[in-house]
Amino acid sequence: MPHQYYIYIVTNINDTVLYTGVTNDLNRRIFEHKHKLVEGFTKKYHITKLVYYEVFDDIELAIAREKQIKAGSRKKKIKLIESINPNFIDLYDTL
Repeated sequence: MPHQYYIYIVTNINDTVLYTGVTNDLNRRIFEHKHKLVEGFTKKYHITKLVYYEVFDDIELAIAREKQIKAGSRKKKIKLIESINPNFIDLYDTL
């Protein structure tokens, strides 16, 4: 069975803080963010809302894409999110 990898962007309830990550299990990872199961940035800033993700078959491509997004400005990240999710709805229930 081929592996899938995901880059994702999550935010807080007010859409003021953005976090970009990579994972091999998007459901599990977003569950961890929502329930604050991992110490760190996302727990500290109450980042629980999935607003964007992409799927990859190759981990190296996923990591490269994550780095590309992280290197971009906030304005670029918002534009990327709005390209598929203009209202910043939580996509977690659609997974």
